Amino acid sequence: MDPFSHHNSETNPTLQKELAADRPRTSVAQLSRHEREILIERGFRSLYRWYLQQTHSKRNWSPDTSFDWSSLRRDHSPQIVNIVEGFYAVEQFAPDYTTELTRLTRSNYGRSHFHIQWGAEEERHADVWCNTLLHMHGRSASEIESYTHELRRSAWSLPWNNPIHMIFYTVLQERATELIYLNLAKLTQGRVAQPCVPDHRDPVLAHIARTVAIDEAAHFNFFLEGARLYLFYQPDEAIPALTDVLRGFMMPAADLIPNYDEFTRDLYEVQLFGRWKYVREVVDQALAKLGVLGVRELESAMLDSRHGAPSPAEDTLLVTAWTGLDGALLETTVHRLFSRLNEYERRVGAPHGQEGTFELLTLPEEAKIPAGWS
Repeated sequence: MDPFSHHNSETNPTLQKELAADRPRTSVAQLSRHEREILIERGFRSLYRWYLQQTHSKRNWSPDTSFDWSSLRRDHSPQIVNIVEGFYAVEQFAPDYTTELTRLTRSNYGRSHFHIQWGAEEERHADVWCNTLLHMHGRSASEIESYTHELRRSAWSLPWNNPIHMIFYTVLQERATELIYLNLAKLTQGRVAQPCVPDHRDPVLAHIARTVAIDEAAHFNFFLEGARLYLFYQPDEAIPALTDVLRGFMMPAADLIPNYDEFTRDLYEVQLFGRWKYVREVVDQALAKLGVLGVRELESAMLDSRHGAPSPAEDTLLVTAWTGLDGALLETTVHRLFSRLNEYERRVGAPHGQEGTFELLTLPEEAKIPAGWS
């Protein structure tokens, strides 16, 4: 799928380029590359610690004891059973997701440690969907065991062996997964009217879907914050990576699950996902939250940065790259993130010399990105 062909921007590219020529050097362009890398590293490290505290205090559920398994419906349609089996299948590659992404991001303390925690949360999703299949009498224990062995004969590998590419990939993937689970919750709550389709209402299944969706939303927000850091501090690298991911995105393990076509067919038929849902509710929403003015502007900024002078100055590359972004939004979101993380570190009593270490972001007011860039 090429989301570029379905996104129409109302922004005038010529006007954007004219405005770019008049923009002053920004606070980020005045930082050295090393200083920007430090800020990205510090951002991820503190974001991970904050995330871990939120997980333990607000999302500490068990796949075995947090749901009323005895009340789960046992007469669901084959479509719902196939969909739940598909969820289980995707999560069978959690060891690969965790291993590959942790290896890729190992040099970044916060991001690599987050992937260990993230993998544990994805693993419990596998457990809860296994329990769901068993308790809904959709598959027997022996059928699940045989299917699991079949799945584990294959291994998932990274679609891009680059940390910046993969953070944008995970932004889209987590948002898509969250959307699917939210739609399953709506369907099983009876909030989706579908004539000539079986009644899918099931409060227990709705509770499961909502619970997993909350996890996926937390994952999406972590990756979103990290992606903004890259866009803000390294737009010259981040924008081409995001463009590549938009053009080549596929959901994980799509080529490894033997009955994936049937799984996606059922997702589409019961309206949990689809082409237009992906474009409008995943791509468009993710780009808006990332501060991307439009995919056409994004592509234009990428081409401009690649076709510039043979040895352009680093700050010129950054400003050129920013022409595809809403700089004011990115600055606001990054400042908000750092303020929240500094406050969290002060509240929990960060070791001396660790709290309040985001001062490199704070420069004279006249050097900051001006409001109203968009």
